[in-house]
Amino acid sequence: MMKVIINAHGAIVGRLGSHIAKELLKGNEVVVIHSNEAIISGNKKDIVEGIKRWRRKGGSSQKGPLVSKLPHLLLKRMIRGMLPWDRYKGKEAYKRLRCYAETESLNEEDVKKAIKLEHTKPVKYISIKEIVKLL
Repeated sequence: MMKVIINAHGAIVGRLGSHIAKELLKGNEVVVIHSNEAIISGNKKDIVEGIKRWRRKGGSSQKGPLVSKLPHLLLKRMIRGMLPWDRYKGKEAYKRLRCYAETESLNEEDVKKAIKLEHTKPVKYISIKEIVKLL
């Protein structure tokens, strides 16, 4: 089991999530830093409304989807959607995922070795930090 550290600053959530899900299913432990700086491509209004709709889905019961207002937990929940949650391997993989808003609990050497996913930024996007402010 290998420890993989990924810097999510400026990374698109969909591509980041699929990369992380593959690493988790291989059996690696994944640590995501700067998760509040990850971005979602698309129209800001539509994205925020979609997440608000997702949060209201449960109604007054406690059985609905639990979606946090904390940025690192929101990203963790989005990554969970890319794992086979109905199987044992998906739940075990999810336990090996750690998301941090900053780099508070890591060494400086680990932060320097973090993998940065490189791709061009879309024209329309919103960061997870901005989404949480609008919720």
